[in-house]
Amino acid sequence: MKDEMKSSGRVDRDLRDRTKAFAIRIIRMYSSLPKAPDAQVLGKQILRSGTSVGANYRKDRRARSTAEFVAKIGDCLKELDESSYEGIHNRPRTPLRP
Repeated sequence: MKDEMKSSGRVDRDLRDRTKAFAIRIIRMYSSLPKAPDAQVLGKQILRSGTSVGANYRKDRRARSTAEFVAKIGDCLKELDESSYEGIHNRPRTPLRP
C-alpha cells in the first residue's frame, strides 16, 4: 500500500509539473505570434484551452471517487485536443508556417 501511494504521488507530481510546463510553452508561443488579427484570434483560443489543462487537472484530482476523477479528467483531454486542433490544423499562414 505504501508503494502504491508513493507511485501515485510521483504520477501526480509528474502531471502537475508537465501541465505547468505545457501552459508555460503555450504562453511563450502566444507571445511570439505575429500581431495579425487572424494569428491573434487563434492564439487566444490556444492560450485559453492550453492553460486550462493544468487548472482542470488540479481541480479534478480533488474528485471524491476514482469514477468521478475519470469522468472529470476527460475535460483535460478535451482541452488538450482543442489546443492541438487549433494549434496545428487551423494555424494561419504566417512567418511561423510557410
